[in-house]
Amino acid sequence: MPGGRLTGQDRERIAAWLAEGLGYAEIGRRLERPASTIMREVTRNGGPDGYGADRAHEATQQRARRRRQAQRPAPAAPDSGHGRDPRAVADFTRSFTGLLERQGLPPMVARVLACLYVTDSGSLTAADLVQRLRVSPASISHAVTFLEQQGMLVRERAPGERRERYVIDDDMWLRSIQAAMEMNEVLIAASRQGGEILGAATPAGARFEAAADFLHLVSEAHLYAMDQWRARTARAAGEDPAVTSG
Repeated sequence: MPGGRLTGQDRERIAAWLAEGLGYAEIGRRLERPASTIMREVTRNGGPDGYGADRAHEATQQRARRRRQAQRPAPAAPDSGHGRDPRAVADFTRSFTGLLERQGLPPMVARVLACLYVTDSGSLTAADLVQRLRVSPASISHAVTFLEQQGMLVRERAPGERRERYVIDDDMWLRSIQAAMEMNEVLIAASRQGGEILGAATPAGARFEAAADFLHLVSEAHLYAMDQWRARTARAAGEDPAVTSG
């Protein structure tokens, strides 16, 4: 997907295509952006019936100005004795956050995930995140809930500790794919049902059947990748891959 933020020209196209009755997915395809990006853009700027390109562009610029005025530099992350360049780490963290946003994650969710991801422990408390990101506890709570629902972090509390810690590990993407596959299976079942109801011999029914077949192939590919990852990590840990994959 192309990087960068939506331009004024992008917003004019969005407004025109909304007027033509196009959906978020089609508009995203034409702009080569995630459908979630288009949905957030339209929702925060008047909705499908009230979206205006000029007004949306001005509102976005005003929000950006407010963020620049409100944000203060976050304290540098501990070096952990590895001799890292704090500036390079900070620059990479911002870059990685932007990448996560372009993949469709909400901005605060992307910031929280990136902040956790660059720590050696992969573990921070809510207070740690508030201090590092200079945001409210409520913002952290919402982002953590989203990531937990996606299987991208877990909550832990060590014996004797009062505060929860939010933890990511090497299996973060594995759990995320597992969560996505659960939704994929729901879509497969719905597509099969659509094909049966509409009739496989009809164009609409055939469309649903084709979607189900494609989504089934996606699930199989994900299952294969997950089995390969489990086998690799088992070998690295000196375990029997056959036992782990079973």
